[in-house]
Formats: sequence, structure tokens, C-alpha cells
Amino acid sequence: MPTYDYVCDKCGHEFEAFESIMADPQKHCPKCETDNLRRKIGPGAAILFKGSGFYITDYRSDSYNKAAKADSSSSSAASPSPKSGDSASSSGASSASSSTGSSSTTSPCSK
Repeated sequence: MPTYDYVCDKCGHEFEAFESIMADPQKHCPKCETDNLRRKIGPGAAILFKGSGFYITDYRSDSYNKAAKADSSSSSAASPSPKSGDSASSSGASSASSSTGSSSTTSPCSK
């Protein structure tokens, strides 16, 4: 059963009514007790799939999917790679530790 929106033309009272499709529209306003009530025309309800098997992105148009794929590929190509200075500084630190660590590589347990 659908939900209908009503508005009173006299007092401006708005409310929703859950009623059958076969029912006649209401005319009597519950707030001001006059017969100036009218049913509002709305956009209707959208289908919303809920559950583990449905996702809102499952039913996108082909043009949307193509644009999203092109956008994601261009953004991954535009992402900056690590700077050569950053990798040199980290490799320099590791080479410095390996040169100083050569004397300490012999542990007392390995003797």
C-alpha cells in the first residue's frame, strides 16, 4: 500500500497517509476540521534493492562505467612516483648501516 502526502489549502497542515490505491483521496483536514485537503503529487518512490546481493552501483549505465574507467586510469597515471632523492636517502642510510654493521654481524651465539 502506498503512502500519500496531503496538504490543507486553508491552514497549510501537511501529513502522510498510508492507504490503499483503491481508497478515495481524503478531503477533511484533521487540524482545522475543514474540507480543504488535497493530495500532493510527488515524484514517486524509487526502487531500492537491499540485501547482500544488490549494490546501488550494479545498475549503472554503460556510459557512466566507461567514464569512471577512463577517470580511474588517468588518475593512476597521474599519481606521482617516489622521488629519486627519497629513495637515494633511504638507500644511503641502509648502506651506511651495512658498512658500520659489518663488525657487529658476528653475534656471540654464532661462535
